[in-house]
Amino acid sequence: MQYIDFDRLENIDERAYQAQKPFPWINPEGLLTGDGFAALRETLPDLSLFDTSFGVQRKNEQQAHDRYVLEYHDGINLAQPWREYINELKSSRYKANLCRLLGQASVALNFHWHYTPSGCYVSPHADSVRKAGSHIFYFNTEADWDPAWGGHTVVLDDDGSIPHRSSPRFEDFRAEIPSLALGNRSLIFSRTDRAWHGVHPIECPADKLRKVFIVVVNKNRVVDKIRRTWRRKQFHYY
Repeated sequence: MQYIDFDRLENIDERAYQAQKPFPWINPEGLLTGDGFAALRETLPDLSLFDTSFGVQRKNEQQAHDRYVLEYHDGINLAQPWREYINELKSSRYKANLCRLLGQASVALNFHWHYTPSGCYVSPHADSVRKAGSHIFYFNTEADWDPAWGGHTVVLDDDGSIPHRSSPRFEDFRAEIPSLALGNRSLIFSRTDRAWHGVHPIECPADKLRKVFIVVVNKNRVVDKIRRTWRRKQFHYY
């Protein structure tokens, strides 16, 4: 079975994506095949595999991002659809599209699942400078989630006025743009000092969870090191 709809992914115009305001982002539908999305939803990892991450202090005095977390590692016990899907994510074809959109020569990926209960939220933040961006896949549908409960990622526009190393509140931003998070939707965005985003407090029944799978796109430090070495040599020679 194929999971990533590479034709849809490759049809994303990188120039339009990179020109998006307040920072490069896109919230496409259908980047997973219909059958692939259904298989992944049916075989999502069980909550018993997750670690708790509640009350963890973040840098710059930002509020904790409370949730259950499962980090991917080689050898993790996953259902076959998830093993096959992650192999596609590790492919050169998927990475090439991330590089094309994010303007990177090379990237390194890691993966994790977040399940978030009622009352929790993701405070406004801009990601670490080690990241090039993220690709968030949403796994709630109208069959198990009411949009009124929240759970969508919010793109925040600070109009360039909020320092990157700070802990703003949602009301500090000039505008916010909600993404669509139900069904076969995902969110790709580039990391910049202005790439503020968050999730408002979730209000759902106690037996429900917001479920996302995140591809963290890191700058390839090996490539960066080679570039820095080359620049030093160039400076030395001239």
